[in-house]
Amino acid sequence: MKSINLNISFDQYNNIEELNEKDRLLCELAEQALATSHSPYSKFKVGTAIRLASGETILGSNQENVAYPSGLCAERVALFTIGSSRPDAVIESMAITAQTDAFEILKPVTSCGGCLQVMVEFERKQNSPIEVIFYCLKGEILKVNSVKSLLPFAFVEERLEG
Repeated sequence: MKSINLNISFDQYNNIEELNEKDRLLCELAEQALATSHSPYSKFKVGTAIRLASGETILGSNQENVAYPSGLCAERVALFTIGSSRPDAVIESMAITAQTDAFEILKPVTSCGGCLQVMVEFERKQNSPIEVIFYCLKGEILKVNSVKSLLPFAFVEERLEG
């Protein structure tokens, strides 16, 4: 038997003012995306903004449905928009934020496992890392340099590609 230890590196910021201009703008756009959230059941809005290498930004927000499994997270809304309309686009960075009137969010909200798997797929497809910024509207921000660090055991099956 061999014991292996995994470590994750990330940057932690106290507030949006500590970010560079490009990251700050991406977070502000993710916040704007909250306005298009359709979340009448959970009342939990999630917004994401994705910056492409071309300089274009794609927004997404969570879209709920009364048949709960039929809804879609903000990250996947934006990623699938890119996949269907810009299949060769390269994603540089994405910012994710959340808001609810039900309680105060004091820490960054991170992506669910399903979204992480989709994010890893995009990273593999473009063969370059995607930077991810988890932005808490009222403070702390976490930033990772690659989705792979968030899901080190992502499902990968090369034989399905051929």
